[in-house]
Amino acid sequence: MKVEIWGDVMCPFCYIGKRRFEDALQQFDGKEKVEVEWKSFQLNPQMKTDPSVNISQYLADVKGWTLEYAQQMNAHVTQMAAEVGLTYDFDRAVVANSFKAHRFSHFAKSKGLGDAAEEALFKAYFTLGKNTDDNETLAELGEEIGLDKNEVIGVLNSTTYSDDVKHDIAEAEYLGIRGVPFFVMNGKYAVSGAQAVPVFTQTLEKAYGEWQGEQAKPKLEVIDGPVCGPDGDC
Repeated sequence: MKVEIWGDVMCPFCYIGKRRFEDALQQFDGKEKVEVEWKSFQLNPQMKTDPSVNISQYLADVKGWTLEYAQQMNAHVTQMAAEVGLTYDFDRAVVANSFKAHRFSHFAKSKGLGDAAEEALFKAYFTLGKNTDDNETLAELGEEIGLDKNEVIGVLNSTTYSDDVKHDIAEAEYLGIRGVPFFVMNGKYAVSGAQAVPVFTQTLEKAYGEWQGEQAKPKLEVIDGPVCGPDGDC
């Protein structure tokens, strides 16, 4: 069963939601039959990468908040992250456009490393204070998860996977997704936001139960008549 997750590397709730979903999946009996696919979403496509700007000040300027309020909000989210074992350091976070990071993620997905790429990107952004719009940084992250560093640089120096990112964003718009993280299970059920683990568990069970039913061979009521079989008998 496929679970599609729309997210953005700069979204603090996406990393928290990833952990909570993983906790639910780990407890789920059918986890071996669940395929997770990450999809691209940009919260701020117009953002200009600027390592010199403090993220709290950036949020204050963009959202019209006071700096003190922005810092309080980040402190609150940092505490939420700590509750699921994550360490956020907003003082080190780099203001960076996420389009290139999404292209990197798509390349990693083509090599079967999509989830590893998302994990590396989130950690780089929220914990390590790395510039996720920088080619060398992304190449190093790629090498750490098993990608060829030169291949990563080649991809980033081109426009490869740009259309894939745009397709994900367009699909999100078609589905009416207005915020991330957004989890779609078996193309039928969705969970919006970094919900509590039981919410993911219940939705997984419901979606998986239906998915299993869809995999079952149809039982047909057959009216027998003259036929030819594969052994040549007619």
